Amino acid sequence: MPTATATLSVSFAPSKKPHLSFCPFGATSITLTNFTSPPIRRPMTTSAVSIEKETVISERPHTFLRQTDGEDNGSIRSRFQSMILEMQESVCGALEALDGAGKFKEDAWTRPGGGGGISRVLQDGAVFEKAGVNISVVYGVMPPEAYRAAKASAADQKPGPVPFFAAGISSVLHPKNPFAPTLHFNYRYFETDAPKDTPGAPRQWWFGGGTDLTPAYIFEEDVKHFHSVQKRACDKFDPSFYPRFKKWCDDYFFIKHRGKRRGLGGIFFDDLNDYDQEMILSFATECADSVVPAYIPILEKRKDTPFNESQKAWQQLRSGRYVYDRGTTFGLKTGGRIESILVSLPLTARWEYDHKPEEGSEEWKLLDACMNPKDWI
Repeated sequence: MPTATATLSVSFAPSKKPHLSFCPFGATSITLTNFTSPPIRRPMTTSAVSIEKETVISERPHTFLRQTDGEDNGSIRSRFQSMILEMQESVCGALEALDGAGKFKEDAWTRPGGGGGISRVLQDGAVFEKAGVNISVVYGVMPPEAYRAAKASAADQKPGPVPFFAAGISSVLHPKNPFAPTLHFNYRYFETDAPKDTPGAPRQWWFGGGTDLTPAYIFEEDVKHFHSVQKRACDKFDPSFYPRFKKWCDDYFFIKHRGKRRGLGGIFFDDLNDYDQEMILSFATECADSVVPAYIPILEKRKDTPFNESQKAWQQLRSGRYVYDRGTTFGLKTGGRIESILVSLPLTARWEYDHKPEEGSEEWKLLDACMNPKDWI
């Protein structure tokens, strides 16, 4: 069976060692990055196995965990898998109820060496042009270059590839109405294998994820509501989280060749392992649980707002920004499941040569906010 090829991007900064991050949507990207300063990327390709090719199955299994991991043993792996499965159910249920006409199509898939995922897509519904909610549980092998870059201690360095585990949920929701914003969320957990002298303990572990809003038109009350829900989730654990992760989100979704951010932000974090593991699992769960109350009330207000062809065309121009996405790019490079990766793309998009909205227009105000992020609350 053919194997995938991993592509690595390495960023170095004197103040912080690089880390590895996981990108769901049916693919694993192994990326060494420090987001605290402008990255210096040095592409590096290796023939080491990343992840095995998937096999579509007719019915979803009870678990995607290997038997050696245990199904209900209380481990972080097991509990995180349960969280993302429950979140997929709750989000899809809320979206179907709101849409009223569209239903999610589901594909389940596994890999021979363990792991798999469930892709769910609602397309061309009454409210949603396209909505994808995917989960994946992946086992793979980390090339030694990645492991050495991530470990500060020479004593911990390993000559060969290092097995890893990654699980996550990722979603992009594209409404039909240009006054209803697009939403993206992604929550994930990653760990490497255990040292021989400590069976069951992860050599490295971290959490990542976030939720961000991408409107075509700004309704300040909607953006304030969205950010307020994110802040409440963060404040339950650490008052520094919201300002820290809001800035991280603003920086992470900056499209360099456009000189603008993709949208109006939210929260984003990665490589989070400097707190108690149980606390971060609870935090990630709280953030995941906040998606529906942050987003659905906005859609209920905006989904039936009258609009014209010009406003729809502007939404499609903005949707074109989703074609440039780190998760999509890395997924394609690492040989993941193509249909799952491309779920994030909109059903329709538009590109116009040198399009410039009139200064002072509602469209111009959005671009200004994407260039100059503000504190909404």
